[in-house]
Amino acid sequence: MSGTGLSTGKTVTRRAGAGAEVPLRWVWLAAWPITAVFVLSNAATPLYALWQRDLGFSRGTLTVVFACYVVGLLGSLLVSGVLSDRIGRRPVLLPALGLALAACLVFATAGSVAALVVARLFTGVAVGAVVSAGMAAVTDVAGPGRRRTAALLASCAMVLGAGLGPLLAGALSELAPGPTVTVFAVEAVLLASAVAVVLRMPLHRPAPDDATRSANGGTADGTGRGPGSGTGSGAGGWIRVPRVPRGRGRQLALGVAVFAPGLTATSFVLSLGPSLLSGLLGTTSRIVAGATAFAMFLTATGVQFAVRRLGRRAILTAGAAGTALGMLALAVAVRSGSAPALVAAALLAGAGQGLGQLGGLSLLNSAVPPRRLAEANAALNVGGYLPAGLLPVSAGYLSDAVGLTTGTTAFAAALAALALLGAALVLAAPRNATDPRSATDPRSTTAPS
Repeated sequence: MSGTGLSTGKTVTRRAGAGAEVPLRWVWLAAWPITAVFVLSNAATPLYALWQRDLGFSRGTLTVVFACYVVGLLGSLLVSGVLSDRIGRRPVLLPALGLALAACLVFATAGSVAALVVARLFTGVAVGAVVSAGMAAVTDVAGPGRRRTAALLASCAMVLGAGLGPLLAGALSELAPGPTVTVFAVEAVLLASAVAVVLRMPLHRPAPDDATRSANGGTADGTGRGPGSGTGSGAGGWIRVPRVPRGRGRQLALGVAVFAPGLTATSFVLSLGPSLLSGLLGTTSRIVAGATAFAMFLTATGVQFAVRRLGRRAILTAGAAGTALGMLALAVAVRSGSAPALVAAALLAGAGQGLGQLGGLSLLNSAVPPRRLAEANAALNVGGYLPAGLLPVSAGYLSDAVGLTTGTTAFAAALAALALLGAALVLAAPRNATDPRSATDPRSTTAPS
């Protein structure tokens, strides 16, 4: 199979930094904590209307609650990647899952806006940890020969969880007793199973010399010129803006250029979905809203498996095109009142995020050594979540000022332009920047079933 392709065939892979063989099932299981935490990340979305009715807070207050998630996530990314690379994946993942469980408890018993703020803050911190340490853990378990497959599974775990959250919340809140309690009880069970997986996951703790090299820039003496270290430098404090080794900035920039518009598009559709569905379909059903979000993220999952044999350049370009077309469909939906156009916008936005995320993670897996991978994942997600957290809120205020149709159209046009710019940057980059053949990106091998 080509070195630019992704494979999920049955095989046995070797854990990075260890001699023991790890069955492929552990690579899949290693992605489960990511899914479990991302179920929580969007589970509250269909329930805010209930809390708003019961607690009597304004739309402005709701914006603050949403913003606390982004604050927690970005704050977590400033430390979780570096911490995970230096002390190991498990010591970062277990406290993150504990915070996620605490968030479930606070959500289930929330009787004030302050409780919702705390729960969203805890959720953001947990998500920041799993997109850095959790995704790096999947790569560690997979081993150097399965890094493309690891990127695929980690990326799909994220978007699948993000879609399952609103679907579960929408269905359980209307069909089960305790509309704001049951969903978080179910999510707590999912998180508890993720804790069990992390405890048994075949991960190795970084050796003291590895931790020293990471802290000092690649070698024990801090020169950054050790074997396999490239030109990267890991020197710096424990809390810092996450970065990649020197010479790998182009891969990060290309990933962010496509992933950020895609993630922002799905965040925008997710935030507008209930309002648009109410206007276009005349329904306030939380099940319908949750199912629409699930379809969007299910598309993001399925499209990644569909393109796994393509090179990264093709994946990133297709992701940018999906985002641009999704925003065009969204503008058509709000201007024409077309429900099919809204569904198309959701599916295309999901495809754009999924492909951008897969391409970005795969680029980093190919270019960044394992001891810096969690921090590199954190850097990619900072680049993605900053606009995804800020721009939809700005679009909401713009829509309040000029109307939903005009505000949404303007935002969609701007986002489509950013996506097309990302595609242009990818196509203009040298091919060895997107599809390298190197020691850090070995050809995938698949054993006979």
